[in-house]
Amino acid sequence: MVCFRLSPVPGSGLVLLCLVLGAVSSYALELNVTDSEKATCLYAKWQMNFTIHYETTSKTSKTVTISDFSTATYNGSICGDVQNNPKIAVQFGSGFSWTVNFTKESSTYSIDGISFSYNISDNTTFPDAKDKGILTVRDAMGFRIPLNNIFRCNSLSTIEKNGVVQSYWDVHVQAFVQNGTVSTKEFLCEKDKTLTTVVPVIPTTAPSPTTTPTPKEKPEVGSYSVNNSNGTCLLATMGLQLNFTHHKVVSVININPNTTDFTGSCQPQTALLRLNCSNIKYLDFVFAVKNENRFYLKEVNVSMYLVNGSVFSIANNNLSYWDAPLGSSYMCNKEQTVSVSGAFQINTFDLRVQPFNVMEGKYSTAEECSADSDLNFLIPVAVGVALGFLIIVVFISYMIGRRKSRTGYQSV
Repeated sequence: MVCFRLSPVPGSGLVLLCLVLGAVSSYALELNVTDSEKATCLYAKWQMNFTIHYETTSKTSKTVTISDFSTATYNGSICGDVQNNPKIAVQFGSGFSWTVNFTKESSTYSIDGISFSYNISDNTTFPDAKDKGILTVRDAMGFRIPLNNIFRCNSLSTIEKNGVVQSYWDVHVQAFVQNGTVSTKEFLCEKDKTLTTVVPVIPTTAPSPTTTPTPKEKPEVGSYSVNNSNGTCLLATMGLQLNFTHHKVVSVININPNTTDFTGSCQPQTALLRLNCSNIKYLDFVFAVKNENRFYLKEVNVSMYLVNGSVFSIANNNLSYWDAPLGSSYMCNKEQTVSVSGAFQINTFDLRVQPFNVMEGKYSTAEECSADSDLNFLIPVAVGVALGFLIIVVFISYMIGRRKSRTGYQSV
């Protein structure tokens, strides 16, 4: 827990702001604001990213995705008092800021509005931008939450305005926390209600087993890349098969690379590859650097449209797959499973990825997965065993031939 002492707020004394931060992640943020008595008054945990479309001086359109919040600060986040409402204030990157305001009624509180600002004059983030200065997008929210309830929305929510797409998921927030204890009573967003509401069925016979899908053929291998101002910064080649369970129905989807769009971003410590198609709103692969000399797949986030109109969303930022040294690529030709959750797994085929230190748009030397290494080891062993068996057969045949030869020349 990291704590910052903020300037005194009128009427509430000295406010202590404590940030509970885990390992560096591209998305996950967690904030615990305490009052002068060190009691929690505002709690929030959420994931987000921002996609900004802007026009260049040459009248072309460019897109930037902001997804690295490892340098986030929270100056200006307050509990609120008779003169000021509670507020979450986040600063990150080069001139980015994000603010959420709350208001209180008699028995409810509201997420009153969200404001996002960015400095389009920053040539590193927005090369050749036509516009200059600080641009701000404001959105009024205004939906009400019962007091002493924590608002929860695991599903993806997006706000699109003035060329900016704000994406939020895995949101848990409670303003006006009572008695310093975050509530266990959840107030769900409408999308989560759709996902989690199941009509109860009273079984009259033995319960039916989980539906098993018909096995799918091997998916087609696709090639994906991410570019930044320095050229190609991420490479990925893989066949992807998604396995997910929803309301006891197991489904399998093969990703068709010919109908799949891809975007992403590259930062010094993290890299993002995002895939999307007609039925997949997003499928994110987030890579991270560890120990300053290796990379690995740290996070997978997915949101899919189901045939019944609902949305299936899962996020896990505590994974550890595809580990390899920086400056190399990771390769696994055999089928491999990435277990994101009990309800969602990804099978990969003919996988090769390099999210950092890509040179001249080409893969570096690959570190093979253990499955491929075992196969490469078994091939010479099998050849050796076969040769040894052949030698034994030849030797036995030779000995039998000699015995027959001696028997034929015995004296009478």
